[in-house]
Amino acid sequence: MLRIIRYPWQLIAGISNGLAVLTSVAISSQAALAATVPTFDHIVVVIEENHGYSQIISSSSAPYINSLATQGALFTNSHGVTHPSQPNYLALFSGSTQGVTNDNCPLTFSGASLTTQLLGIGKTFTGYSESLPSVGYTGCNSGGSNGYYRKHNPWVDFTNVASSVNQPFTSFPSPANFANLPTVSVVVPNQLDDMHNGTIQQGDTWLENNLDAYAQWAKTHNSLLIVTFDEDNGTTSNRIVTIFYGAHVRTGQYSENINHYNVLRTIEASYGLPGLNNATNTTPITDSWQ
Repeated sequence: MLRIIRYPWQLIAGISNGLAVLTSVAISSQAALAATVPTFDHIVVVIEENHGYSQIISSSSAPYINSLATQGALFTNSHGVTHPSQPNYLALFSGSTQGVTNDNCPLTFSGASLTTQLLGIGKTFTGYSESLPSVGYTGCNSGGSNGYYRKHNPWVDFTNVASSVNQPFTSFPSPANFANLPTVSVVVPNQLDDMHNGTIQQGDTWLENNLDAYAQWAKTHNSLLIVTFDEDNGTTSNRIVTIFYGAHVRTGQYSENINHYNVLRTIEASYGLPGLNNATNTTPITDSWQ
């Protein structure tokens, strides 16, 4: 039906209302876009050991980590979920501590994990452990007290995860082959280089020497580096350093309260995956993206 406009202001009002609706839709679309996590080609997570936030941030012993914090997204209210080490690794990998309250070895589980989630949608996962003596190694430790420890390697505990994803760090791709990285990788230095037994400076230097090439590559190749710690130095607050660095990251400091479940949920959200176990009840981190 043809609508006859008798008065000019009716036309003006109609145009104004239409513009208001379009503006509202645009704002809503922008808000929805801002509330998502980018879909990354690759994510590499590096897990350091047993140091609190104030021991690392602004420390002259950790110049490289502080450079990542300054140029990336630093989460100032990030926490481990418990003590000691092992349940924190399980939490980040499977969304649950699996009822573990110690560093005992060996443990076995058969539930869902980040690996099974990724494989279920045609994506890939690999864990790279420094000083792991061979692919698929299931022993509790190797290389002495400064070497490899299974308590820092949760994927080996899951019987439904193929042994081929359990790789020594020597298998981590060279810079020329970063495009061949799995969708998600977790890198665990040995006990000397993850700051467990070694100094902060040793861990910081190892991180720079071994991961900076990837960090810089990630910025221009739709990829992300996450640096975090399993737990702090034993305090009740369990406040740790967590940093995002790479493509799409908005530089700054972010004060929301997060833990390993939020980090896991963010990785899952990048690939449209639901939350695992306790990650189901957390929200992905969405404010640190450009």
